[in-house]
Amino acid sequence: MGESTTLRRPDLRRVFHAPAGRRERVGIEVEVGLVCRNNLRNATYQQALALLDGLVRGHGASPVMDGAFTIGAAMPGGGTFTLETGGALEYSSPTFTTVAAAVADVRENMLAAAGIGAAQGIALTTGGIVPFAAADGIAWNPKPRVRVMREYFRDLGPDGGHADEVMGLILSAQTSLDYVSPGDLMDKLRLLVRAAPVAAALFVNSPVAAGADTGALSRRMQYWRRFDPRRCGVLGVALDPGAGVDDLVDWAARLPMIYRRVNGSHVAAPRIPFRQAIEEGFGDGTYPTEDDWELHLSQVWPHVRVRHTLETRLSDAPPWPWFGAGAALWTGLAYDPVARAAAGALLGDLTAAELDRAADDVAVKGLSASVGPHSAQELARELLRLARRGLAARVAAGLERPDTTLLLEPLEEVCETMHTFADRTLLAWRRGPAEFLRHFSVPA
Repeated sequence: MGESTTLRRPDLRRVFHAPAGRRERVGIEVEVGLVCRNNLRNATYQQALALLDGLVRGHGASPVMDGAFTIGAAMPGGGTFTLETGGALEYSSPTFTTVAAAVADVRENMLAAAGIGAAQGIALTTGGIVPFAAADGIAWNPKPRVRVMREYFRDLGPDGGHADEVMGLILSAQTSLDYVSPGDLMDKLRLLVRAAPVAAALFVNSPVAAGADTGALSRRMQYWRRFDPRRCGVLGVALDPGAGVDDLVDWAARLPMIYRRVNGSHVAAPRIPFRQAIEEGFGDGTYPTEDDWELHLSQVWPHVRVRHTLETRLSDAPPWPWFGAGAALWTGLAYDPVARAAAGALLGDLTAAELDRAADDVAVKGLSASVGPHSAQELARELLRLARRGLAARVAAGLERPDTTLLLEPLEEVCETMHTFADRTLLAWRRGPAEFLRHFSVPA
């Protein structure tokens, strides 16, 4: 990199460094829609603020601010509620040494939020998408970066065609996993990238969008195809033979920032690759810092995102009772060396192009889709077997609670019956909004 800035390659690599002695921990993020029960519209920003205020007043939370705007609530136990750009509510747990502890933390805090919402006539809906609203019904947050992002994606033309839906309507349940060395990072990343479309087939759960049956099992996955494909999709660079941290740095550095922080507020960044900004500056006499680099890495959304942790992002969220299934699946596969090696061998021949096609096929067909030369169901069945074995090994080693394997049972049922979460969603949807909200909201 150039001599005009103090930001150097070791600085860019640092975010991917695993501290000495790091233990493998698990974190869960769950997004829910905020829907007014009386009119099925998305809750307004002011209504969402009232929910956050209830967490502050009744549960000892502290407000989270973005400049002058309240955007979340930090809970006493270390987790954080955040209002997403289009008004969804996300809870991010702290990390725990066991899946069971992470699941218990999410359950306790989400139930607290649901109770506050119920008193205000607001349902916390689960699944892959808020099904009632179209893009023109999104309750946008007033924070500056929302405007900057929407302008950026509009300027992309067709490549940003579903940006509003992605920013304002989709929901997910994500898992964050640790790595303990550069080699461990790449080993786990290769597995997660190849397994992502297979896992997504087990979780398809967004068949209804803008109030109508879409004909797909995951409209959410289809929306991601028009959200700047350069920074989304299969992280193919991770699959290249011999790929390492420098390849991850180079991939991200080729992309432009969308927004940066100036004087306490988010403003549009120049539409130049980050590496060019390192060489030439932002055009206002300033150059990127490590904080800018970390902010930039939050503006890429591949199926598996790498920063200080590995984040699984492709799958739809399941209905509320089973929100921890993804964490159990990924932990069993990634944290047990024997299961990880077997899963890596199972999927090792899949190419980036095959994975990309598989994501499209899974969005429509779920477990009936093809993943390279295999059926998604065939691969999912084997991954579930390996995940169960991996979790059992962790239980035997005292690293998980014995009942953790029960979290896999809903996925095993989906895999064997081919009756997906999306199929259940459609059944409830056809019985009317009240039935849908009864089955697919966090209970109060």
